[in-house]
Order: sequence, then structure tokens, then C-alpha cells
Amino acid sequence: MTTSPLSWTELENLTHWTIDNTNGPTNSQAILRLFGHQERDIRVTLYRDNHAWCPYCQKVWLWLEEKQIPYRIKKVTMFCYGEKERWYKKVVPSGMLPALELDGEIITESDDILQSLEATFGPLTHSMKDPKVIPLRQLERLLFRAWCGWLCYPTWSKRQEQKNREQFVQVVEMVEKALADTPSPYFLEDFGIVDVIFTPYVERMNASLYYYKGYSLREENEGFSGWFDAMETRPTYRGTQSDFHTHVHDLPPQMGGCYENGDEQTKINQNRVDNGSWFGLPDVMYGEPSNSRQEALQRVLKHRDNIVRVNPGKDAMVDEALRCALTTLMTEETCQPPKGSDVALRYLRDRINVPRDMSIYAGKRLREALETTASLVGDRQGVPIPVKHRRDQDPTNFA
Repeated sequence: MTTSPLSWTELENLTHWTIDNTNGPTNSQAILRLFGHQERDIRVTLYRDNHAWCPYCQKVWLWLEEKQIPYRIKKVTMFCYGEKERWYKKVVPSGMLPALELDGEIITESDDILQSLEATFGPLTHSMKDPKVIPLRQLERLLFRAWCGWLCYPTWSKRQEQKNREQFVQVVEMVEKALADTPSPYFLEDFGIVDVIFTPYVERMNASLYYYKGYSLREENEGFSGWFDAMETRPTYRGTQSDFHTHVHDLPPQMGGCYENGDEQTKINQNRVDNGSWFGLPDVMYGEPSNSRQEALQRVLKHRDNIVRVNPGKDAMVDEALRCALTTLMTEETCQPPKGSDVALRYLRDRINVPRDMSIYAGKRLREALETTASLVGDRQGVPIPVKHRRDQDPTNFA
């Protein structure tokens, strides 16, 4: 027994989800953050990527949110996703991201930005130049290089693959020791600048190694497990946090390639990340908010016309199929979509971007509803996700 798809008006009546972009929790949609201050108090403008994906942008974004510095956000297209805006090249001729305007001065390079912010607003627990911090910053770079050495270069033998893995694990053991040497789950006695510095690439390591190497950084290392758990208690981190699906498909063009090892566990992990179930993956461990479905629905409603327009399926079919998926999302009842709509539904399933479009649990709920609905009419996959670029995610289609 199946139900009929709800109309757009009926769907609109099922969600009242809202968020205070200006003074509320950290979120990717905000263009102004005041934290209870007045606009006249703003001294900072952050130029970051439209996709809320850039790791260096995430570092500065997280710092500003933790310190609750009033700031404006201007969003710029990363070249991987589309053409960089001309107005931005006038502000920053190199086109680099992130950039920060502080009291009228433009600063680039994330570490330079953080040091300038520290000099103006004070450090986040510790300064980047603190003797306790400097060796941990060096350790983060060592971990980054070991990760790249394993992930981003093809290997022609199992022996070389194993050597690259061992080199990465050796550095992980050093990080585990650093985490064990503190009384808190963080890198020092309390959350601070070191955690901000580690966050972007450790999050991407957790995703990419799970998907391409069958290795679970979070589950196989006690220190990292506790660190991730602690980070997820922070609304600031939750607001910037991405999911495995977003990371593993956005990384290859950014990193120049990600190479899988072909192990059986890797294949199992890839199937889970690509086809579900998305619940239980080690990309998030805190409990699901009660309003995740309402958030997913609200975000789709806002962009539904463009979602239908950019989908390769015919508009009328995509419209009906999408309403079927959203009906299932909200009612948990089976809703039969039009014949042939499996490709269109999975095209959208694969292009939900967390946190750009919605938070991590809302993204999981929407992917689940789209896949459940698509499976009623076929097993065909959507248009493949590009690996050389992500211009299928061009933000101009949603301007």
C-alpha cells in the first residue's frame, strides 16, 4: 500500500524549521554573525567558499565562531566548482581563499589570518606561537604529509601500499600519544587553537581513509575517538561539520586524486557511503536532533525550483518524484514515484552537500528518503560524480 505524493503546499505545512543565522548556532547559510553585538561593532569580513568545504576556510571560520567575534561573510566560488567571481579578484588578485579583511586590511593565508586575529582579539586559549603549540602544529603537518603519501599517490604493489599505511599509522601513534598526555580529550588542557588547526584535515582523513583505504581513523584510535566525541559537543564544530559522502567526492579534484586499495573492507565502506545506510557511519556520533527531517524539508523547499531545473530528468517527472521522496521523509510512508525517476532521484542524492545545504543528520535523512524512493522504480544510478572537478555543483545555478 502506497500513499500519494503531498503537494508543495501540504509539504510546506509540515515544517516550521528555522535558525537564527545572525545570533544563533554556527551555520553555513549565515552572511552576518553578531553574537549579540551591533553591526557597528564589526571589524572583520571573512571571504570563504560558497560550498563551506574549503579546509583552510573552516579553520578561520571555526576560530571566529569560538571567539564570537562579530563578522560579515562574503562567499566566493572555489575554482573546482565554477568560475571565481570577478569582484573577488579585484579584492584578492591571487584569488586565494580564505581571505580576511580586518580594519580595512586584506590578509591571506590561514595561519597569517589567525595570527592577525590573535594580535587583535587575543588568543584562543593559547597563541599559535606558544611553546606548547608549536610542536603540535608541526605534528599536524607531519600527519598531513603522511596522509597525502598514502591517499594521493598510486601504488603498484601491495608492499608499497602497506609501507604507506605503516608510515601513516606511525604518525597517528605520535598524535595518539600527544592526546594521551593531556587531562582533557583535546590536544592541550582545554579546547583551543591546536584543535582548530587539526580539525579540517583530520575530518577529511577520517572520511577519505574510510572510503579509499578501508581504515577507520576514528574507530581504530582511542585518542582520536575521544577527540571527535569532544568536538561534537561543540555547536561551533557541528555547524561546520561535513559528512563522509561530501568529503570523499569533493577531495579527488582538490587533492589531485585519491587512490583506493581494492581491499574487501574498502569496497564495503564505499558501498555504505555511496548507497547507504548513512546512519551508523563514523562521521558523526552525537544523537540525531529531533528536527532533522524538518530541516531537510525546509532547505529543499527553499531551493526546489532550482533543484528541479538543474536535474537531468524532465521537470514534471523530477517534481513529482521529489515530492514523493519528501512525502516519505516526513510521513515514513511508501510513495511510488514516476517510472524512470530512479536516475533523477539518485542524481540529487549524490549532490547533497553537508554543511552547505544542511546539517549532517538532515543530509542523511534526505539521502535516505531519496534512495528509498528511487529503489521503488529501479537500481540505475545517477549521472556519475566528476573526479577532475565538481562543476556539477556550480553555485551560480542556485544564485
